[in-house]
Amino acid sequence: MTNLSGPSSSRPPPSADGRAPGALAAARALGARGTKRALAWQMARSLLRLGFSGTAAVLAGRLIMGSEIAAWMVPAPPLLLVLAALAGWVADRIQAETEAGVANGLREEALARLRALPARSVQAVPVGELLVGLQRHPESIAALVVGHRVARLMLALGPLAAAAAILGVSWQAALLVLGLTPVMIIFFAFIGDAIRRRAKAQEKALGRLAGQFADRIRTLPTILAHHALGAEEAKLRIRLDAYAGETMGVLRVAFLNAGVIDFFSSLSIAILAVFLGLGHLGLASIPGFSDLALWQSLFILMIAPEYFAPFRRYAEQYHAKAEGDAAADALDRLLEPAPPPAADLPHLDRIAGTIALPPGGLVAVSGASGSGKSTLLRRLAGLEPGIEAAPGLATVSWAATDSYVPDGDLGAAIAWGTDAPPEPSRLLLAAGQVGLLDDTLLPGGLGARVENGGGNLSGGQRLRIAIARALLTDRPVIADEPTAKLDPATAALVRDALRDMARSRLVLVATHDGALLRLADMTIHLDPADQPARESAS
Repeated sequence: MTNLSGPSSSRPPPSADGRAPGALAAARALGARGTKRALAWQMARSLLRLGFSGTAAVLAGRLIMGSEIAAWMVPAPPLLLVLAALAGWVADRIQAETEAGVANGLREEALARLRALPARSVQAVPVGELLVGLQRHPESIAALVVGHRVARLMLALGPLAAAAAILGVSWQAALLVLGLTPVMIIFFAFIGDAIRRRAKAQEKALGRLAGQFADRIRTLPTILAHHALGAEEAKLRIRLDAYAGETMGVLRVAFLNAGVIDFFSSLSIAILAVFLGLGHLGLASIPGFSDLALWQSLFILMIAPEYFAPFRRYAEQYHAKAEGDAAADALDRLLEPAPPPAADLPHLDRIAGTIALPPGGLVAVSGASGSGKSTLLRRLAGLEPGIEAAPGLATVSWAATDSYVPDGDLGAAIAWGTDAPPEPSRLLLAAGQVGLLDDTLLPGGLGARVENGGGNLSGGQRLRIAIARALLTDRPVIADEPTAKLDPATAALVRDALRDMARSRLVLVATHDGALLRLADMTIHLDPADQPARESAS
């Protein structure tokens, strides 16, 4: 790939696999420690609740039967209940703080990835979708990697602890409780596919709504001028109704899931109560349920709900997985856009390999709009997917309106990407040659404030920074429409700078500027019709 002193070098060094980590991987790393702490406290709450249920059952059974009660048994249940509530409060607080930290970290990571994108890719990102995505998607992903993960791990640990407690009293009762578990797991798997489809449809509906809303805000003056507010409001209402419908679809599936869990847990506890009651009344002799002391029966009935509590909690979080997965995919698509496909321009395919570029001089590419001038430059520089750079153009200085500009001052922006830090005198000379020191809209000389990506600059200012940057190197220069967005006086300065660089190296430009074409040592005219390009030497 070509090494540019320009926009395609704006990314930070790649990771080991050449890509920025995905949203899910980044979220898991951000929330790993907090998730473990939340899980530990959730497990403590579960054990304390089991202790409360067990001691309360023993205490109630002994009171009813008039048996002797140890002194510690009276304060134990309320104390364990208070400790369980405290552990639950701590667990929920840690979980909330961890989810907030993960969401904020994801937003920072997303903004960093956005800043690292080439300007061409940033311009292709839908603004409305991006704004809504940065607000909503990190929250959904955080709920997945923290809340859902804690609930999933508790689904494995909590029921085992409760079943072990019941097993100590009656293995038949423990087996009955365990018997309904596969049914609920099968239902989780069955409902999972449905809720995933609903969540993806919901995200798509939200993206369409956000994109349409952002577009209507941008064009609001035109809408008002044509008295079309009512029609556009109706279109937005259709999108809003579609999003509301998809959201209700997700909630319906989630509520159905929770209802099924409640049904099976209630059914299991009801069967336990019937078997235990028949045994105590002597109406039936059921192994494991007859001949039990009252406190043992109460113990089983009070522990059984704790067995199903993690299932209920997981059911409440189940839709978070589908929403989180859909949000992670959407965020990755926004911040890791696929490279734009090479333009289908057959005449460029025929001539790209036949153009003989000189080692030096000013070469101008001309042609009608849409004839492929910019695309030809990118292909010669090796920037189009699957295309190698032309000989001598493996390392170039790229100048265009989307040239990358780092955060800092004007001097640092010009010096960015050069082989070595330039002398201040050379910086001043380069900036002056393209009129940056006399720009009233960029006061402060080399100390003028420049935002990351050139957010406070015009396209012409970014382009002149790139040309000034090229003046500080000895690389070949490729400039795309270098005078298109400039006033006549500044355009003349840029033409002189390009002509000056062409005395010692190759300067390749795409332009409609007649004055620049007249300065060229060689011109290449592109004809979008089925004809070869015409080359001429001045």
